[in-house]
Amino acid sequence: MITVTLVRNEKDRRIVSFAVEGHAKYAKPGKDIVCAGVSAVSVGTVNAIETLAGIELPATVKNGWLSSDVPVLPDAEADSRMQLLLEGMVVMLETIATSYGKHVVIQEQLR
Repeated sequence: MITVTLVRNEKDRRIVSFAVEGHAKYAKPGKDIVCAGVSAVSVGTVNAIETLAGIELPATVKNGWLSSDVPVLPDAEADSRMQLLLEGMVVMLETIATSYGKHVVIQEQLR
């Protein structure tokens, strides 16, 4: 199962970190559309933040693992763009979890 953990700031609900870990085991490796979808969404979001917002997230990527501590940016506009892209990631992952709930779970924590 893939577990997505979102950590939000308790006061403003801003995403302060996230982690995606595990394997969906929906199908054989190389044919697993759930793993591919979650990977495309999560890695694509990190790439979009770097390309569109000009922010390099401190991300760790390994087999079955992607995590990032999201910095607070002094430029409010850039920070807002980054948070919008992260919230878009959440919506896309929730869509996958709705269709493949036995293979993807999303949990949120407050900090």
